[in-house]
Amino acid sequence: MGLFSFVKNAGAKLFGKKEEEAPVEEKAILKASALLEHVKALGLQYQSIKISLKGDDVTVEGDVAQQEDAEKIVLAIGNVDGVDTVDNQMTVVEPKPEAQFHTVEKGEWLSKIAAKYYGDANKYNVIFEANKPMLEHPDKIYPGQVLRIPNLD
Repeated sequence: MGLFSFVKNAGAKLFGKKEEEAPVEEKAILKASALLEHVKALGLQYQSIKISLKGDDVTVEGDVAQQEDAEKIVLAIGNVDGVDTVDNQMTVVEPKPEAQFHTVEKGEWLSKIAAKYYGDANKYNVIFEANKPMLEHPDKIYPGQVLRIPNLD
């Protein structure tokens, strides 16, 4: 899939004092561990996964069954405060066309985004469902958040 850029100072506040004040040699390991626990807590599907950091840049490797699984993992990691880029090096067992990604801007809501990509504001639920479990409610999106915009079959 490649390299994805995110808004570094937007997203879930996942890293705490423990990660931020750790010695340099431990900081990347603690942050990678926190990101892995975040992926697990969301119940995202993978066969194997390895997360590593270099500064604010994350690399994720492993195997997933479907393209959607890889995309959701990338978004879960990238939409964390303090993450600048995610390099997706995961292998997809059943590859399908990749979804588009959209960075939310101030004043946008899901139906407006659906109208832009699908020509139909009523298809907002397609975007909402494609971004679960990271999204808990269709009205709870924020500027700088990156969303999956799946292809309509």
